[in-house]
Amino acid sequence: MSGSTYLISSSSSETTAALHYNSNHHHVHYHLSNNSSNNSSPSSSTSSSTRRFNYRQQLQQQQDDPAADSGAITVEEYKEILSAEVWIEIPKLREYARHGIPREVRGETWLYLFGIQDADRSKEVSTQKQRIQDFEQMDKEPSESTKRVRGEISRYMRKTHIESSRDIPRLFEEIISAYCNQNHQVEYYPAMVNLCAPFVYSIKREWDAYLCFEKMVNTLEEEVNIKEWAASALQFVLSRELTLENTMRLWDTYFSIPDAGWIDLHPYFCLAILKHMKEGFEDLEESEIRTTLMRLPALDIDQIVNEAFNIRHEILVRQISDDSL
Repeated sequence: MSGSTYLISSSSSETTAALHYNSNHHHVHYHLSNNSSNNSSPSSSTSSSTRRFNYRQQLQQQQDDPAADSGAITVEEYKEILSAEVWIEIPKLREYARHGIPREVRGETWLYLFGIQDADRSKEVSTQKQRIQDFEQMDKEPSESTKRVRGEISRYMRKTHIESSRDIPRLFEEIISAYCNQNHQVEYYPAMVNLCAPFVYSIKREWDAYLCFEKMVNTLEEEVNIKEWAASALQFVLSRELTLENTMRLWDTYFSIPDAGWIDLHPYFCLAILKHMKEGFEDLEESEIRTTLMRLPALDIDQIVNEAFNIRHEILVRQISDDSL
C-alpha cells in the first residue's frame, strides 16, 4: 500500500481537510478543499451562510479590538462577570473563554455558554430548582447496555490519574445511564465516558453536568459525519485523543462559539493538530502514526487554537476572493 489518507470533515462544514501519508517515502502532506455546494438544500445553505457571516463578524471584531487576543483572562475578571447581580454578559464570557477558562470558574462559565444557566439572574433560583427536580425523576439505573460503563470508567480513571474528593465513578455511571435511559434511540458506546469526563470534573452539581453532557452528545448525534481517522476525532471531539486537561482547554474555546458553531470549526482544529504533529511523523511508520494520533501527547492548545483560526481565516479569505470573481 503506497499511502493512507485521513479525511476530516463535518456535515455542516464547507471544508474537507485531508492528511496523506506516503509509506514508501515517509512523507506527510495535508490538503484543504472547499466543499461549498451549489447543490445543497436551501436549509443547509442558509445555515452555512449564517455561520460564515458570523465568523466574518468575529474576525472583524478581533481586528477592531486588539485586546481580544491579548492572552489569558484572570480568575478575577471572570468572577467580576459571573458575580453580576442582574444580568450575565454572555458575549463577554464568550470573548474571554476563547483564551481558556481557569479551572476555578470553568464549570460555572460553561453553564452560561451552553445556555443551561439563564443570563437573567432573576430566573436563577427557579430554573435551578426545575433542573434538580427533572434530574431526580430520571431513571439512573444501568440498563443492559450501560452496565459496561463501569469497566470503561475504571480504565479511564487509571489512564488519567486524576484524583477527586467526589465519588467520580458514581457520577459517571448515573449521568451516562440517565442519558441512555432518556434517549432510547442512542446506544451506549465507550467514548461516552470520555465525553462525560470534562463535565464531571468541571461542574459541581450532577444535574448540571448531566445537562451539558446531554447537549454535547445530542449536538454530535445531529451534526457530525464520520470519515476515516477523523471518526474518533470528530465524533468524540478529540476527547479520546487528548489529555483531559487539553480537552477541557480546547472545549473552553469551542463553547465560546454560539449556536454550536464549533462544529464547523472542529475540522480546522483537527487539521491544526495534524499540522503541529506533521514534522514528528516524518520518521514514523504508518502504524506508529496511527498509534500517536489515537493518544496524543500533551499539546500547547493555545498554539493549536491560533493555528486553527489561521487556517480557517485562509479558507475564508479564499472563499471571499472566489465569490467576488
